[in-house]
This record gives sequence, structure tokens and C-alpha cells, in this order.
Amino acid sequence: MATLIGLSIKVKLLRSLPQRFKMDVHITPGTHASEHAVNKQLADKERVAAALENAHLLEVVNQCLSARS
Repeated sequence: MATLIGLSIKVKLLRSLPQRFKMDVHITPGTHASEHAVNKQLADKERVAAALENAHLLEVVNQCLSARS
């Protein structure tokens, strides 16, 4: 779940900020059992791009980002 939350935050920032901004999304040390693995995935541009090519995962991320009433 932490990876999905991190990916959703990263996608939201990518969509909202201009290209000139550099961003790093990571989990705060000591807050997750596998923080190193999650941070490694979120920092890897190829893994993020591959995740966003997955139609099902992209739909889940879009649902996380959609405004709900």
C-alpha cells in the first residue's frame, strides 16, 4: 500500500508541477518496515514509467487522485 500511495503522490506532482521542478518522493525513515525497497522503487524512473504503462495500476492511481464527494 505504501508504494501505491507514494506512486499516487508522485503522479499528482508530475501532473501538477512544471517540468523545471525536480521532485523526490520517499518514505520517512522509521515509518515503514520495507522503507528502503519502497524508496528504491519510487526513485527508479524506469519502474515508475513501467507502472504507469500498466492500465490497471494507472486506473487505481487515477481513482486515488480523483475528487470524491
